[in-house]
Amino acid sequence: MTLKDKVAIVTGSGRGIGRAIARKFASLGASVVVADIRFEEAGKTVSLLKEEGAKAIAVGTDITDRGQVDELVRQALSVFGQVDILVNNAGWDKIEPFTKNTPDYWDQVIAINLRGPIFCTRAVLDHMIERKYGKIVFIGSDAGRVGSSGEAVYAACKGGVIAFMKTIARENARYQINVNCVCPGATDTPLLAEITGGETGQKIIEAMVRSVPFRRLAKPEDIAPAVAFLSSDEAGFITGQTISVSGGLTMC
Repeated sequence: MTLKDKVAIVTGSGRGIGRAIARKFASLGASVVVADIRFEEAGKTVSLLKEEGAKAIAVGTDITDRGQVDELVRQALSVFGQVDILVNNAGWDKIEPFTKNTPDYWDQVIAINLRGPIFCTRAVLDHMIERKYGKIVFIGSDAGRVGSSGEAVYAACKGGVIAFMKTIARENARYQINVNCVCPGATDTPLLAEITGGETGQKIIEAMVRSVPFRRLAKPEDIAPAVAFLSSDEAGFITGQTISVSGGLTMC
């Protein structure tokens, strides 16, 4: 499998799953646009990629701001001349019962996890359609397939992402654009650590581990190979599909 001479935008790649995807892409020969609202973290990822011999740039991007998303794509095209791959990875959540959510929280979760990927997808499509080539991979969640206690609106967004992905796949297959979704289960990331702090959080983690047949959380490096495959030409006849990488948490 190779991504030689490909250019990939990976949102939320300053850390966690996004960073693992960026590093996997780079190892396969891709140039990577590291997009993250945390510009300092994006810079750290770029440093890692360059140490490993890859071409990469960091772009500070708030995916909830359509203007910033459009500028992200403009910068990618200016530096590399093309965008072959988009990975809609950036996301955010916190764990609490739906009845304790506030409307401001709903708005934030929807803006980051649903509207943001819509903005990013729209920003690359004209370029991909013109070239009749492109790979778009959404990072969903098993929460969007089977639900998840304490993540009602997040699960709704990820379910929406899956439905959106399928429609974009149908509309753009005629342009040889592949659109798919990878759904991680619970993954050991900085975000998970942030939203499960303290004694209660530790109990949540323990419950997550018990629910996984492999009896462990995923690592970011478990997710990246599936994303790389769907972004490669070896997956050229795969589109509109949702693949769970969750240690058997969901089997459907």
